[in-house]
Amino acid sequence: MMAMTVIRSINMAAEAMPRLTRFSLQAPKLVEVEFADGRVFKLSAEFLRINSPAVDGKIRSIGGEKVISGRRHVGIMSAEPVGNYGVRLNFDDLHKTGIYSWDYFYHLGSNKFTLMRSYVKTLKKYSLSRDPRGKK
Repeated sequence: MMAMTVIRSINMAAEAMPRLTRFSLQAPKLVEVEFADGRVFKLSAEFLRINSPAVDGKIRSIGGEKVISGRRHVGIMSAEPVGNYGVRLNFDDLHKTGIYSWDYFYHLGSNKFTLMRSYVKTLKKYSLSRDPRGKK
């Protein structure tokens, strides 16, 4: 009985996710996504890079915490469709292994300010910067 409840709630959550209606790469600095519920999110290259879904997307582990820094000026070179569920973004720092699903774009857009605030707080905690080394 419990398993059916869990499956039902997972299915309801999946159905509740709005459908992507528009994807626009405004290289090198921005991706804009629009969803069927009318929400439009403008996501910077830096924000997308630091929130890469790829396992190797994070550069440093400090105290067990995964931290990436120095990506303020990173750019997106291209976006390659992956099936009908997302894209692979190719960044000019040669990171290209993250596949961003439409659901993940919605999550990032919906939580943009909280995620960015947490990122900046983590950088400050470890005396790191959004700027590349030597450009503070």
